[in-house]
Amino acid sequence: MGLIAVLGHHRGTVPVTRGWFSLSGTGGKGSLAAALLISVYDYSLWDGTLYVNEEVRHRRVNPGRAAVIAVALLAVLYTLAQTGLQGVVSPARLQANASTALVSVAAALGGTGWAKLMALSIALSVTAATGTGIVLTARIIYGMASFGTLPAVLGTVSVRYKTPAIASTAVGILIIAAIWVYTLAASAQTIVSDVVGLAGLLAAAFYILTALATVAYYRLRIFTHAWDAILAGVLPAGAAAFLIWIVWKSVQGEPASQRWALGGLVAAGLLVMAAVQVIFRPPFFRTPREHASRES
Repeated sequence: MGLIAVLGHHRGTVPVTRGWFSLSGTGGKGSLAAALLISVYDYSLWDGTLYVNEEVRHRRVNPGRAAVIAVALLAVLYTLAQTGLQGVVSPARLQANASTALVSVAAALGGTGWAKLMALSIALSVTAATGTGIVLTARIIYGMASFGTLPAVLGTVSVRYKTPAIASTAVGILIIAAIWVYTLAASAQTIVSDVVGLAGLLAAAFYILTALATVAYYRLRIFTHAWDAILAGVLPAGAAAFLIWIVWKSVQGEPASQRWALGGLVAAGLLVMAAVQVIFRPPFFRTPREHASRES
């Protein structure tokens, strides 16, 4: 409906111009780094198949394939949605209704009824994303506990439900506590944008560390096979560098509280990892690197 309204030049819509495709945004008022940071946030959690690979068939192939397909489909869906919705109302109206932009767009397209339906869709989306976040984070904690990098109790599987119940409960409690702390520390007007910004930064940091770990783990193959050099060396390293640039540009415009929060979380993670390696000495940290042979 948004595309039809914009391309059909309906009253009140903003026509597509060259500025829509500018890296600096319409009128030069946009920020490429900020847009990319939102994109990182949008794509986060869609790699969830990788963290439940023990529960699917052909777990060495299908989870990764599903993640790649999801990214490709999302690129199309997000592009269509952004193109179709951002021109339904004027930039000034979008800015004035920044916290309820989608509801405002739906109201312009179909009136009050569509606005209520959009609000319900957003509420269901947030609920689904929260549930997905709990499941995936619990699976990550369960996997870490199984490898001995977290207390073994977090790797306990419920006999009745066949799920990591203790890890799921712990994640739920942590999320509720974090929301309460953040709600008390921030205003209602800024909490949504702040959470999106910080979550995007954390997701970017997570992917940076993952990419660097990939290069470190497969470094013997990288220097042995040309194709592996591209897949396990050039692409992950390039992705890490690109994400580092996004994080660096983004944190410069963030308030001091955001920078301290991001730095504190990353530092806490590194300290916990070092403490686990020294105190518990799990065999995970002694895992041999991937051998240069393709058969290994």
